[in-house]
Amino acid sequence: MNATDDERDRKTGERIDISTAMRRASAQLAELLRCEPGSVSAVKSTEEGWSADVEVTEIEKVPDTMSVMASYHVALDPEGRLVGYERTRRYARGQIDRR
Repeated sequence: MNATDDERDRKTGERIDISTAMRRASAQLAELLRCEPGSVSAVKSTEEGWSADVEVTEIEKVPDTMSVMASYHVALDPEGRLVGYERTRRYARGQIDRR
């Protein structure tokens, strides 16, 4: 996310696209939590803006498969500014969901 994109969105008040929402969700959450950004596992348009599920590395360990990961549900306004987040899951990097 660069300053010119942010400035343009604020001036126009337009809704950002899904790929921009995905990048901003990951970058803003990682900056706020001061941890390494991981991946975005879901992005959805909502009436209030955007919602996303973002994976981050909370604690680096050796070996890497023992690092502690967390999944956060993130809410963005239509212009892509973070308005809320909640940790929904914490797990070891190598863990696979059984569904």
